Amino acid sequence: MKALTWHGKHDIRCESVPDPRLDDERDIIIKVTACAICGSDLHLYDGVMPAMESGDIMGHETMGEVVEVGKGVSRLAVGDRVVVPFTIACGECFFCQRGFFSGCERTNPDRSKVTKLWGNSPAGLFGYSHLLGGYSGGQAEYLRVPYGDVGPAKVPNGLDDEQVLFLSDIFPTGYMAAEFCSIQQGDTIAIWGCGPVGQMAIRSAFLLGAERVIAIDTVPTRLLLAEAGGAETVNFLEEDVYDRIMEMTRGRGADACIDAVGTEAEASASWASRWDRIKVATFMGTDRPHVLRQAIHCCRNFGTVSIVGVYGGYLDKIPMGSAINRGLTFKMAQTPVQHYLPMLMERIEKGEIDPSFVVTHRGTLEDGPDLYKLFRDKQDGCVKVVLKP
Repeated sequence: MKALTWHGKHDIRCESVPDPRLDDERDIIIKVTACAICGSDLHLYDGVMPAMESGDIMGHETMGEVVEVGKGVSRLAVGDRVVVPFTIACGECFFCQRGFFSGCERTNPDRSKVTKLWGNSPAGLFGYSHLLGGYSGGQAEYLRVPYGDVGPAKVPNGLDDEQVLFLSDIFPTGYMAAEFCSIQQGDTIAIWGCGPVGQMAIRSAFLLGAERVIAIDTVPTRLLLAEAGGAETVNFLEEDVYDRIMEMTRGRGADACIDAVGTEAEASASWASRWDRIKVATFMGTDRPHVLRQAIHCCRNFGTVSIVGVYGGYLDKIPMGSAINRGLTFKMAQTPVQHYLPMLMERIEKGEIDPSFVVTHRGTLEDGPDLYKLFRDKQDGCVKVVLKP
C-alpha cells in the first residue's frame, strides 16, 4: 500500500509499505477513505518529538471502511463506515472504566520509555512516535485499528466523510478545551491559536453558552475564519495581547483562557517569546511556553486556564505566583476521544455544527509531502488539509 512516512526533519515521503494485518483477535483493518494532517503532526515534521524512526507511518486523524474484522470483535462488520479516535484504548482498565481513555494503562507497549520522561504513561497513539506505542498511522491506504470494539465509531447514513473525520481528534479536542472552562452565562473566553483546534474551540465555546470569544493569532486567513465563527480577534503582532484583553474586559481579564498552541508558538515582539526560541535552538529548553504565560496573566482572578496545545517536556519561567495568588484553575489533557465522540456525533447529526468548515485544502497521498510544507508554512491560506487515499 501507499503511505506517508517520516524520514527525518522536514522529510515526509509517499512510498510503498507492507499492508497491515490482523495481529490480535480484537483488531480490525480499515480501508482509509479520508485522513488529515494535524497541527500535532507538524511537531513530528519539525523534529520536535523524540523517538521517531525512519519509515514510521504518519497520521492520527483517520476514517474509512472496515475490510477485515478479528474474531474477537462483535460490534463492527465488514462494510461499516467508521471514524477512528487517535487515542487507542482497551476499554477495560482503571482509566478506561472511568472515561479517561487517553490514560489507558494497556495500549502503550513503550510505556517504560515515556515513563522516564513523564513519570507515567498515557495511552498509545496512532502515528506518534515510539514513546507512544510506535503504532502505524492513518495517512495510508489501510490502517490496523487495535481494540476495534472500543474506539471506532460507526458513521450514520447521510453524513459525508469531511463532516465526521474531525471527530478523530480536533473537534473533541476543541470541545474539551471549551468544556474545561466551565462556561457560565455571560462569560468571555480567550483562545490563543486560530488553527484547526482553536477554530473548533471557538465554535464549542459558543455552543456551551459563552457570550464573547476573543481569538488571538496573526495569520489573516485564520483570523477571518475565527471572525466568521463569531469571535472578536486580536493580532498579536499588531497590538499587545495583555493590554488589549484588559481593555476588552474592563480590566478584569477573561473568565477562562485556552492555550490551543502548545510547544511551537510563533515568536511575538516580547522578549520572553524570543528568549524561548533561543533556548530551544541552543538545546537549553524543550518547549516555547510564552503563550501559556500570557494566558495565565490574561485570566481573571479565580478563572480557568485550559491547555490543549501539545507540550512535550519541561516549561520554563511559568508564573506560578500569579496563578496561586489569584486562584487560577488549570485543566489539561490529551483528549479521551471515546468519551466525547458519541455526543459530538449527535450534535453533527442535529445540524448544530458542521466541522468541515475548517477544510481549506484537499489532495492525495502523493500530494502529502508538499501539503505538509504548505500547512507548516501557512501558505495559500491553508488552515486544514484532508487527504483522500
